[in-house]
Amino acid sequence: MGTSEVLALKYRPRRFEELIGQESISQTLSLALDSGRLSHAYLFSGLRGSGKTSTARIFAKSLICENGPTSAPCDVCSHCVMANEGRHIDIIEMDAASSRKIDDIRDLIEHTKYRPASANIKIFIIDEVHMLTKEAHNALLKTLEEPPEYVKFILATTDPLKLPPTILSRTQHFRFKRISHPNIVHHLSHILHLENIEYQAEALDILARSGSGSLRDTLTLMDQAIIYSKGFVDVKTVADMLGLLDPDYISRLFDAIFAKDRPSLIQMLQELEAYESEMVVDELIAYLKERLYEGDHRFSPLVIERFFRILSDAKTLFAINADGGFVVSLILFKMIEALKIKEIDEMIESLESRISHTPPKASPPAAVSMSETPSIHVTPTPPAVKSSFEQLCERISDRSSELGISFKNNVTFLSFDNEILTWESCAEGEDKELLKNSFGIIRQFVREIYGIDTQIKSQGCTKSAEEPTPPNVEIVLPEEESTPEPASMVEEAEIGVGSCVSACDETSVKEFDGSDVLKEAMIQKAAELFEATKITVQSKV
Repeated sequence: MGTSEVLALKYRPRRFEELIGQESISQTLSLALDSGRLSHAYLFSGLRGSGKTSTARIFAKSLICENGPTSAPCDVCSHCVMANEGRHIDIIEMDAASSRKIDDIRDLIEHTKYRPASANIKIFIIDEVHMLTKEAHNALLKTLEEPPEYVKFILATTDPLKLPPTILSRTQHFRFKRISHPNIVHHLSHILHLENIEYQAEALDILARSGSGSLRDTLTLMDQAIIYSKGFVDVKTVADMLGLLDPDYISRLFDAIFAKDRPSLIQMLQELEAYESEMVVDELIAYLKERLYEGDHRFSPLVIERFFRILSDAKTLFAINADGGFVVSLILFKMIEALKIKEIDEMIESLESRISHTPPKASPPAAVSMSETPSIHVTPTPPAVKSSFEQLCERISDRSSELGISFKNNVTFLSFDNEILTWESCAEGEDKELLKNSFGIIRQFVREIYGIDTQIKSQGCTKSAEEPTPPNVEIVLPEEESTPEPASMVEEAEIGVGSCVSACDETSVKEFDGSDVLKEAMIQKAAELFEATKITVQSKV
């Protein structure tokens, strides 16, 4: 019974159009052959299994074809037939990994002195040329720079950085890129159709990923998979053969993570002890990449980013020889903890919806007598077009409902001219103290609305007890006469002289009590969502 040829050799490219994933290189060499603009030395570099040696053989055949040089060799003449069979006398292949000494290069140079035996050109293909010794490289320089007109050199290497600059400067360098995943999968499916073998597309994805961009390595794995799967290449068989995780198993693993099912995860962790921990991390990353492209609603970009950071951090633990099983356990339980944090947009929308449906909190009653604090009742009427001062009142109310009510009831807009905002303040008692303490906040809002260079000028209250009150405001003034206030005061906030909201004097202003902020509904809801154990109130002004 005859032995079958391995797929990597059976389906090796023999024409430029059969090369996989190297379109730019095949097009450049084809145009050079057709136009006759040929160099005396070429260097092919790239990943193993990317097509360097195959391209060198196709190029050599194109040079010696009876119709050549041509980009489309006939494959029927004696030169093409012998080149395809690897026995042409004028195509000399040398493995620099085994023939790397200066004596081997001297023999090669001696061969260049003799004209080709049957073809018009003699071609030397030196594979893994970076393995030559320093002396061998130096011996090759002169011949490589000025070879006879009938000699062509094709050098191939997987590590061009190890070549001396003198070699690189004497050759035309072609860099073979890594073959893309879709190209490899398409080529695998094409070969399996020719071989009449059934398969699952997901299994080919696993094989292509395991080949790491090398087509020869991938075809070798597929040869093994065809034998192991008994003619049907499926996902489970390929995963078992390569020692990888079944995608369905990974899906169940993430189901348990999202369900926060710790008992199931502990059982799965015991099963994962049979696999290499680093491989498990790589498979989890590949699975997250697929979910990102598929747009799974559970795997939002933010969740995937958190999971990927956890997996990336785990790779650093492998570098210090940490226990693999413990690292995988740590990964899965950290993913559960990462899910407890809601998305930022989701939290904001939730808080905004709750606040919009919650009536504004009424200001607490003042613990003082009616003779010390005015009694004010306001019925706001929203205007059609809001002025800048009304916007200021709204901003203050959004910050603190109690401060907003005090500001609206006691401060009256007079004018805004030459970057000076003038208002009248009639605040007394607790309202006056509140406005003084909160002047930094009010000043910040004034600058945001009126401009950064705006100054505040506050005038003393000119209203008297006999003055008629507006129809929507009821004011009860204290019996005793209020303390006279200065006629005006321009803001001196830059040097820290106190507040000008209530025509205050230059006495020091006490710090605002942050405990009132903690009673706000939005702060309490945020503390509940984030499971906060400690809240610190800091002034941003």
